[in-house]
Amino acid sequence: MSGLRVRNRPDGSGDALCTAYDTALLDLDGVVYAGGEAVVHAVPSLLAARDAGMRLAYVTNNALRPPDAVARHLTELGVPATAGEVITSAQAVARLIAERVPAGARVLVIGGEGLRLALRERGLVPVESADDDPAAVVQGYGGPELPWGRFAEASYAIRRGVPWFASNTDLTIPGARGIGPGNGAAVEVVRIATGAEPEVAGKPLPPMHRETVLRTGARRPLVVGDRLDTDIEGAFNGDVDSLLVLTGVTDPAQLLAAEPRHRPTYVDADLRGLLTGQPEVTGDAAAGFGCGGWTASVRDGVLVVDGEGQALDGLRALAAAAWTDAGEGVCTAAAGKALAGLGW
Repeated sequence: MSGLRVRNRPDGSGDALCTAYDTALLDLDGVVYAGGEAVVHAVPSLLAARDAGMRLAYVTNNALRPPDAVARHLTELGVPATAGEVITSAQAVARLIAERVPAGARVLVIGGEGLRLALRERGLVPVESADDDPAAVVQGYGGPELPWGRFAEASYAIRRGVPWFASNTDLTIPGARGIGPGNGAAVEVVRIATGAEPEVAGKPLPPMHRETVLRTGARRPLVVGDRLDTDIEGAFNGDVDSLLVLTGVTDPAQLLAAEPRHRPTYVDADLRGLLTGQPEVTGDAAAGFGCGGWTASVRDGVLVVDGEGQALDGLRALAAAAWTDAGEGVCTAAAGKALAGLGW
């Protein structure tokens, strides 16, 4: 088993990920940048991966900013990008709405300019009030200054029977000062007020994967993200491989407790993982799982790891042991001592 493999690599080799896959489908928040600033090692790693022949596409559930604004930001950080290389949940939800309502229909927008632009690209008309006779309501992340009254406007329309769409339901979003509430938290406000359920487009659901494939044409994609419940689950749903980086919201304890649909193919500290082959994990439940200089197993309901070397190799061995012990469920073996021994 290579790395945290749950499926075979396209070429079966130990080559660097940037040569084994043709396109990286990169999440942004917590992977490339956080709070507007580049994540450590992100810029040189992306430039090196592209120089090695890997196409870069930026796939984000954040519907606030239009693709050209995201591309400008990436370029300012040192990774030249075009709007065509950015795929947002706003684009995915706009396509979904356009398939459900007549051309030229009005759509009540609870969110930012990214949503409005995506709707206009689909021939729909953004409006601001429930009294504007909308054919649909769409809700996306509108930034920390989104007025509370916008949630009331959505509630008025939804209670009148207007169909409700959400760009995504990420409960949190990473920023420069830490983890803050995301669009999913705002969606919960409207759900409580209306008792309704939105149709959701963003990761990990199929509309976002469809939008990404249509816009990138990737044949051997690798999903790269920091969230188990969006990036990694989205890759699982799309039956493609994934790389989890530990620069965002997921920590090692959450990785070890991941259910099958949240288990990445690979894990690395940051985007430098694109530039290397992932080390092999070998072994079984009886003998333990080895990676680098570490061996991990479950003993009497406790995850243990012995050896020395790179901490990430120890984490990879622990993940193999935890997931094998859990099977199709969630690992309940205590992991705190093992992780502390690796420095987490």
